[in-house]
Amino acid sequence: MSHPNPPEEPRPLGALRRTPVQQRSTERLTRILDACAALLDEVGYEELSTRAVAQRADVPIGSVYRFFGNKRAMADALAHRNLDRYGERVGARMADVTPGDWRGAIDIAFDEYLAMKRSVPGFGLVDFGIPSAPDAMPDANLDVADRVGEILAAHLGRRLDATLRRTVVVAVEAVDSVLQLAFRTDPSGDAALIVEARELVHAYLTHRLGETE
Repeated sequence: MSHPNPPEEPRPLGALRRTPVQQRSTERLTRILDACAALLDEVGYEELSTRAVAQRADVPIGSVYRFFGNKRAMADALAHRNLDRYGERVGARMADVTPGDWRGAIDIAFDEYLAMKRSVPGFGLVDFGIPSAPDAMPDANLDVADRVGEILAAHLGRRLDATLRRTVVVAVEAVDSVLQLAFRTDPSGDAALIVEARELVHAYLTHRLGETE
């Protein structure tokens, strides 16, 4: 989702105790988050532990605590990384969409979320927030809406003003509710509910943005 303003810098990975500077530290942080994601799929959030992550990442437990105070902070950082990668994936595909075509842009945002939900380790439990610990990232959907809104506004050649931002927030909240239901119904995503979610967002944005921009 040509950019009128410089792209926003990726936000920090959650509440990191220490930001890696050297390549070795960056690679170690990546291994820790990769291990966290893999273990989420295997044991779930409640059974996740910093010690198990350290063992899977093949790093000393002290290396985990150097970055994170607890497993919640670690999962939060994973959610931040997921959002950054989601924004990169969506943004990279915008060149294939005709400028001003909001339907094409939104379909890419929709499809990339589905692709990550089905293929990215840990994403099923921690996509852009921690469902079992909502206070850890209470505004996860607002963060998603801001990222999608920036990409959409740039694609439409307009400013992300309060009206457009509110429109995207409503769309994200509505689609998220239906897609969460779709993946609770079927681990791969209930096909009929996914169609309903896409039709819902198209109908709402047609009402708000019009047939063309």
